[in-house]
Amino acid sequence: MRDLYETLGVTKSASADEIKKAYRKLAQRYHPDKNPGDKASEEKFKEVTAAYETLSDAEKRKAYDQFGASGGMGAQGFDPNAFRDFAGARGVDLSDLLADLFGRVRGGGGGSGRASPERGVDLQTSVNLSFDDALTGVQLTIPVEKDDTCTACAGTRAAPGTQPTTCPECKGRGVKARNQGFFSLSEPCLRCGGSGTVIEHPCPTCNGRGTTRRTKRYTVRIPAGVKDGARIRLPGRGGDGRAGGPAGDLYVLVNVEASPVFTRRGDDFIVDVPVTFPEAALGAEIEVPTPAGERVRVKVPGGSSDGKVLRVKGRGAPTRGGQGDLMVRLRLTVPAKLSRQQREALEKFAVLDGGADIRAALFRS
Repeated sequence: MRDLYETLGVTKSASADEIKKAYRKLAQRYHPDKNPGDKASEEKFKEVTAAYETLSDAEKRKAYDQFGASGGMGAQGFDPNAFRDFAGARGVDLSDLLADLFGRVRGGGGGSGRASPERGVDLQTSVNLSFDDALTGVQLTIPVEKDDTCTACAGTRAAPGTQPTTCPECKGRGVKARNQGFFSLSEPCLRCGGSGTVIEHPCPTCNGRGTTRRTKRYTVRIPAGVKDGARIRLPGRGGDGRAGGPAGDLYVLVNVEASPVFTRRGDDFIVDVPVTFPEAALGAEIEVPTPAGERVRVKVPGGSSDGKVLRVKGRGAPTRGGQGDLMVRLRLTVPAKLSRQQREALEKFAVLDGGADIRAALFRS
């Protein structure tokens, strides 16, 4: 038999919690329910289950480490009689551990075969919003395709008028004993997949799955000022729970169309506004647009340079605590062509400017 630690992919010094996590990951991957008809996965599931049964119990693990050569059951130097005597002297039952484990994980009570309640899976969908709708908020009805409890069989998977029956292989325990040389191991019953029941007459509506694929419609309110990439949670609108468990949640991913004029930064919006040289140099009062489609007047201080930012309070994105701001970024524009009068005026200005070297600081060491 392969080394048990190697089977679970852990080291010999692994903690009990690390062993449990490794087993759960492998058991989910190779479980017969997820791999119907796959014999290789079935054997792998048996192997990891047997390894976990030994390594998850402190006494069995101690016996395995002490009497298994190089920590390997069945390896050269392993003494079955010594192992059995060691376990027996401590009252360790090698046949019921997995039944107890499987009952807690799936049945909630020592192999009763009754499935314990399971929460439904979370689902996600997405919506595309215009810039204006994201700013003001909107209420939408969205279609969601999901697995819903079959109305014909109410999720029992059995045809109407029939019920699941006790598994004849495991007698409803969900596990079966398997001889392993000098001792026996418990493993999930392959006939019922560990549930303890079998479906003799599957529901024709859902083909024995207990669920059907349907499209449901839900109403979602998109709050004003929502950001691109935001996720809105709708509790209980995800996948249905199993065995009376609660439903999962539905998450709505919001995609907001970009604005050709405004750029969002947190709760503020930035708008680039062109200004002429005279406006920047002398100062001016100009009109700028707001995200809400209005116009506001802003004073440009004399001597403003390109890239200067002016703040207009309360004209940004709506928030729970109020509203962000509008950041007006000045962009100095230079005319591509000058009239004769404009050129003469600028030449006079250059003379009056005195020819100051505005780049002198660049050459100072």
